[in-house]
Amino acid sequence: MNSDCRRHAGLLRRLGAMLYDGFLLAGVMIVAAIPLPFFQSAADGSAWVRALIQIYLVLVCFLFFGWFWTHGGQTLGMRAWRLQLCRIDGQNLAWSAAVVRFLSALLSWLALGLGFFWVAIDPQNRAWHDRLSKSIVVVLPPRP
Repeated sequence: MNSDCRRHAGLLRRLGAMLYDGFLLAGVMIVAAIPLPFFQSAADGSAWVRALIQIYLVLVCFLFFGWFWTHGGQTLGMRAWRLQLCRIDGQNLAWSAAVVRFLSALLSWLALGLGFFWVAIDPQNRAWHDRLSKSIVVVLPPRP
């Protein structure tokens, strides 16, 4: 189905999906962090080990979101709120676009969330990371 005939997702619906996904991601991060104390104690807390651990945790976050974005365009939170992510031409995101989207979403957070709240004033309800990754988040019709 062409995404142009669907309504673009607004800020409140997106925030709801983000809240759901935040809880899910917290659980994933807890599991991903289980082996970390072994590495920290083995390397005696050196700076390069801390840097590798941070990179590892960011990579886990990216793989969590990237998998859902490239395989159907819906995280579990997005599914609950009937949202779907797709390219502006209606196709699924490629991994390259998922990388751009993830990195630009980090930029949106670093700007105190301004990139996310941009949805409230954007005429097409698109956040910074939507625009930079050439994607849209649309509301799906209710299931029968």
